[in-house]
Parts: sequence; C-alpha cells; structure tokens
Amino acid sequence: MDRAITVSVIIPIYNIEPELLRRCVESVAAQTYDPVEIILVDDGSDKPTAEFTDELGSRYGATVIHKPNGGSSSARNAGLKAANGEYIGFVDSDDYVDPEFVELMMDAIERLGLPMAQISRDEIAPDGSRLPDVCIPPKEECIITGKEQMRELLLHRGDCSFCTRLTARRMFDGRSFPEGKLNEDFRLLIQMLPDIDRYVIIPRQAYHVYYRVGSNSRSADKEVFRQVYADIVDNADYAKELTARFYPELSEEAERFALYQRLEYMLHVPIGMMNNNDQYYPQVLRYLRHNIAGTFTNGYLTKKNKLYLILLTIAPRLVRRIHVILRK
Repeated sequence: MDRAITVSVIIPIYNIEPELLRRCVESVAAQTYDPVEIILVDDGSDKPTAEFTDELGSRYGATVIHKPNGGSSSARNAGLKAANGEYIGFVDSDDYVDPEFVELMMDAIERLGLPMAQISRDEIAPDGSRLPDVCIPPKEECIITGKEQMRELLLHRGDCSFCTRLTARRMFDGRSFPEGKLNEDFRLLIQMLPDIDRYVIIPRQAYHVYYRVGSNSRSADKEVFRQVYADIVDNADYAKELTARFYPELSEEAERFALYQRLEYMLHVPIGMMNNNDQYYPQVLRYLRHNIAGTFTNGYLTKKNKLYLILLTIAPRLVRRIHVILRK
C-alpha cells in the first residue's frame, strides 16, 4: 500500500549466518506498506558477511553501511544517522517479520495520531517450533500511556524492545542507544516515556524472535551474561531516578524493580566474583543490606523473591553455593 510517510527499518548485522540474514532482509523487503527504506548496517563483520550484505543491499535497493565493530547500539545509531524516514523500526538480523508488520503499525499510527506503535511477537526455537510467549499479547488493540508502560516495565511485564515498534523519528532527537551496554532498549525507551502521552499496542504477533545461541541477548558466553546482569542493575537505578522525577506515585514499583534486578544479579554473578575486588558486587550487596527493611515491606515482591533476597543479603556466597547444588 502506497503512503506519504516513509518508514526506515534498520537491520544491524554482525557475522550472521547467510540463510538467517537472507530470511530477515527478504521479510522486510516483502512489506505490504510502501515506502519502506531498508538500512543494512554491517558492524565490522568478516569479509563473507560483509560481501553478502552488499549483495542483499543491491538486490533489494537497501542502503548499506560498513563500519568498524562497535556493538548493536553503535550499529543502530549509525543507522539512525542515515535514516530518512519519519518513523523508525529495527529488526535484528536473526529475526524476521510478517509482510504486514509495518502496515499494521502505520495504520494505527495514522488513524490515532500517535508517535509510536508496538506489535506483538512470538518466540521461535532453532528447530522452528513455537516457544512459550515471553510477552503476552493483548487480546485486542489497546492504547497505553507512558506512565502505564513505565509501571508495566517496573513490574516486569510488557515489551521494551524497539524491534517490535515503530517510533517517530523526532523521538530520537537528542537521544541514542547507549553504546557498550546491553539491555539498551529498556534504557532508551524509559527515556522516551515521559514525552509519550499515549501509544498503541497491536495484538497480532507479526515479529518473530529467533532464539539463536550466539546473539547478544541469547548468548551462552559467560562474559556477555556478566555484562547483562551488571547493566540491568545500572538500568534499575536509572529507572528509579526517572520514576522519582516523573512518576513519584510509582515509587514502590520502582523500588521493587531495583531489588528484583539485584536479585537477578546475585543469582547469576559467578561465585568467584563475589568479593570486594569486583566492580559491582560490593555495591549490590551494600544496597541490599541498606534496603533490607524495604525488602520485607514491598507489596510487589513475591514471598519467594523476599526469601531469596533476605538469604542472599545475609549469607550471599553460602546461599549461592547451595543454590548451585540444588539446581544440579
């Protein structure tokens, strides 16, 4: 369907298998909405991937950017600088989308006059089977405020991915994805929320997340996991700061989020790093000890959350060793 508004879809690429990259790019090129500008950002891939990116760019009339490796956020930011569209979308190179992916969101955006739309997603295993939904789609189209979305995220509900949404280009003015960090979508989205009165969520699961071991968010690399859990603690503190400034009525939800993210950190940090020489561990432990009363009283933590937090606050290394034994 021809429209007046151009949508730019940015695909960061780094040493991805050719069949997955082809599927991804072909799915974006097959959109029923027109015009869609496709931007392929090669983030310092090896020569075969870089050359295949050029081939796909030529085949589908995409803009191709080659840059030194800087990570997913760096590649997305490079794509943003090159984008001409009034609305921006992102698709990870191992994922793929339905032909109506853009059209469904732009229909809602134009009909409702909103700066953002989100579509629902499903999760696909390497063998092609459906995995349980990580984010439960709504039963029908719904409109959510920035404050409501912040609350959903603080309670670990909803989807913070920029891959499942189209966002007005102006929302990125003065903003970018934090480079050198993981969990970057969450941080950028919560920056935007105070400037978003409302946006729409569409129930159709038109974005397909492919769980390929080796991608940033799905990696088996212990170094990547360590960074993820350190970054989520930083983001929890940032969320708490933003909540205090813009949504003070959500203070208990924000404190729950800060405690829960530290629980995730304590359950995943290697036991050998649980010492005063580590950059994050002493800070996390101090926070838990300082806020142990809040752990008892927070109404949004489950009994199991509270039990683990209290035990990990009192005897962290012993509890982790027992936890490892029980998991085995």
